[in-house]
Amino acid sequence: MTSNLPDIIRDFERVPAQVVAQAAEFQAAILADVAGRRGAMHGRIKPLHSRMKLAGPALTVEVRPGDNLMIHAAIALARPGDVLVIDGKGDQGSALMGTIMMTACQKLGIAGVVMDGAARDSLEIDEMDYPVFSVGTNPNGPTKNVPGRIGHPVSCGGVMVRAGDFVIGDADGVVVIEREKIEALLPIAAKKVHDEAARIAAIKAGDTAAKWLTSALRTAGVLKEGETL
Repeated sequence: MTSNLPDIIRDFERVPAQVVAQAAEFQAAILADVAGRRGAMHGRIKPLHSRMKLAGPALTVEVRPGDNLMIHAAIALARPGDVLVIDGKGDQGSALMGTIMMTACQKLGIAGVVMDGAARDSLEIDEMDYPVFSVGTNPNGPTKNVPGRIGHPVSCGGVMVRAGDFVIGDADGVVVIEREKIEALLPIAAKKVHDEAARIAAIKAGDTAAKWLTSALRTAGVLKEGETL
């Protein structure tokens, strides 16, 4: 039985631009927390420089290790504001992208690149101030021969990403949230930011005690009833 599903899915629903703009105001960690501590990619996927940040709807790409043919196709199909999310199978034997491709991405208005694979030309990309998150770098160049897929669900950094899902990355790493959920999480994220700011202010004023700690230790069996630290 053969599937009629094409290798390239061009049309899919994206997170609206106004929702992306609002969500981009938050740290990736805040959004990961309010999303139930799910959606954070493995820490192996890091920004090439800690100041790099990105946010936008995912344009998913699946490639064979070390081959970037489908990334070139994805760049040609991408819309301004998209984030390329590339399942490169975690391969670090050669780079999937370098300065030439990143320059094209920047010129086209692609919001950034996240790849479970390696990059190269890292100093030049840093000077461009273009946000790239990868598993590392390697000077070897890729091949351009092997077919892959665009617009299909991929696994990147241990997280399933669908085309159109919301992606945010900063110095802490990358978080993915389903496109159907991100807007409803924004007021919860705003409240968390407010609450954390209040707690930090209280700590600075001398209230350093974690009021939940004793109860949690008793529940865990570390402290007996009536016992304290």
